[in-house]
Parts: sequence; structure tokens; C-alpha cells
Amino acid sequence: MAIYALWVINKAGGLVYQRNFADGLAQLTSNEYLVLAGTLHGIHAITSRLSPTGSSSGAQVIESESFKMTIHLTATGTKFVLLTSLAETTAESVLLKVYEAYADAVMKNPFHTPEMPIRTEGFDLRITSIIGTGHT
Repeated sequence: MAIYALWVINKAGGLVYQRNFADGLAQLTSNEYLVLAGTLHGIHAITSRLSPTGSSSGAQVIESESFKMTIHLTATGTKFVLLTSLAETTAESVLLKVYEAYADAVMKNPFHTPEMPIRTEGFDLRITSIIGTGHT
């Protein structure tokens, strides 16, 4: 079981935080990460409208043959995305801890501008303590 990467996407679909935890993960350019975040934001918006039974919060898990993406949507529209191995069972609880760290270390920081890239050392330290190297 492994955690490969964490992304934070703002309510407009912009990537405000990205961190890899696996050495073998393909390295993308900054522009490719931004395009990926915007695409995921659009897919999430579309999936929230596809529910045949009424309202939906959109895709929560997207699986491929070799990894899965778990998405946590906040009440403000910020998305926390965790890329993990298929066998990883703790993604939801990890995302809740990441969200708590975001609320404490980023949103309470008077020098952080909302919806802008996260450059808070306290957040990085909390993410390291939550996820570590990504191997559980």
C-alpha cells in the first residue's frame, strides 16, 4: 500500500499545492500539472450532474488499472486529491487529516491569500507527519 501524491485544487480549478511521495511517479511540468488539475475539476463538476437519483457531490474515487484517485470536496469547493495504490484503504481518513492541517496551517495564516498557491512551511511539515514517505 502506498500514497503517491497529494494535490489541492482551488474552487476555480487551479492547482494550489502539489507534492509527490513516490520516486517512480512520472514528473510532469508545472503547466501539465495545471492542465491536469483543471481537467479533474471539470470532470468532477460534470460527474456531480450525472447522478440519476438527484444531487451528487461528484466523483469521489477514480480508479485506473494501477492506481486510484480519492477526492475530498470541501464545503468551500476546494478539492483534496490523493493518488494511491489500489490496495490503499486509508485514503479518506488521510484526506480528512490533510484538510484539518490545511484549515490550521494555511487558512489561519494571516499571510496566506485564499485561492493562491500554498507556500506555508507549517503545512508542509504537517503533511510530512501525516503521510511521511507515502509507504504505510
